[in-house]
Amino acid sequence: MNDIGPTSLERVLTALSHKEPDRVPFFLLVTIHGARELGLTIEEYFSDPRHMAEGQLRMRRRYGHDCLYGFAYASVESEAFGGTTLFFEDGPPNAGAPIARSVDEILALEPPEIADCPQLTRVLEAQALMKEGIGDEAPIIGVAMSPFSLPVMQLGFERYLEVMMEEPAAFDHLMKVNEAFCIAWANAQLDAGCAAICYFDPVSSTTNVTPEQYRKTGQQVAKRTLAAINGPVATHFASGRCLPIIDDVAETGTAVIGTSVIEDLGELKEACAGRLTVLGNLNGVEMRRWNPGFAEKRVKEAIAKAGPGGGFILSDNHGEIPWQVPEAVLEAIGDAVRKWGRYPLDWVETRG
Repeated sequence: MNDIGPTSLERVLTALSHKEPDRVPFFLLVTIHGARELGLTIEEYFSDPRHMAEGQLRMRRRYGHDCLYGFAYASVESEAFGGTTLFFEDGPPNAGAPIARSVDEILALEPPEIADCPQLTRVLEAQALMKEGIGDEAPIIGVAMSPFSLPVMQLGFERYLEVMMEEPAAFDHLMKVNEAFCIAWANAQLDAGCAAICYFDPVSSTTNVTPEQYRKTGQQVAKRTLAAINGPVATHFASGRCLPIIDDVAETGTAVIGTSVIEDLGELKEACAGRLTVLGNLNGVEMRRWNPGFAEKRVKEAIAKAGPGGGFILSDNHGEIPWQVPEAVLEAIGDAVRKWGRYPLDWVETRG
């Protein structure tokens, strides 16, 4: 599904250049919803790249959003290191038990070879099939976990915080291994047909670490990693706060910042103006209880706050829309963007 006029890819590129395209681009970051569309369990859906590709293509035809999401589930990366995944009937897969706890186990970690990991090659094949199906009509967004955030799945959150704060040798080795893996994984996705990489980094948000700690750790990791990724990157804090570190995030080389609904979208847009494109920030959890009219209200409010001047892509605030969100709500979001997101946004009141 495509509006008459520019392609979704052209629309997104115009927004990224901090100019106004024909309308506000919007990303519906649906992942597991393709399983329901194809009549499969979530585990069956992710077991075959053809299912993942077809699910994404069908979702875009249904809702008319401006991207395909080349993401499977976060723990596919911990699987590559030897971890396991727990599948559920009505929610995203989660990582199983940590793979490393002791310092010796951490120091023994090595970056896996992408080609030797069937979990990863399935995702790459799905992305290549998406590219065959969509061509240059819309961007395919790949996903790589930040080397600074991946250890939550590798070690467990509490153990990782201990390593970060108290065991510098183990922390440095972990970052070295994860940086090498993240760079290789991101570039493999770009080679498969993705137009950009979403760099998920929730641990770096000020919800989890202080701005000072971020500057010493997550920001330095991001600077090194993003410099070696061969394409544009969007940094996403997965519902975490980022307003206090906007200037620091801008220094990493990212082009886009995924924002949280717990921060004011207008303030975020003002802080990012001309430097970072804002992605966000509809509340995916509350979206489960929305009706179409309320969805339109929330879309209109977001566009009014962040749409003027370009540099804005409407999306949810977490990077994954819950299974329980009604299809009618997702359809209403698309309809509202097409109704209220047309440039020029003459209906938006000018703020002095």
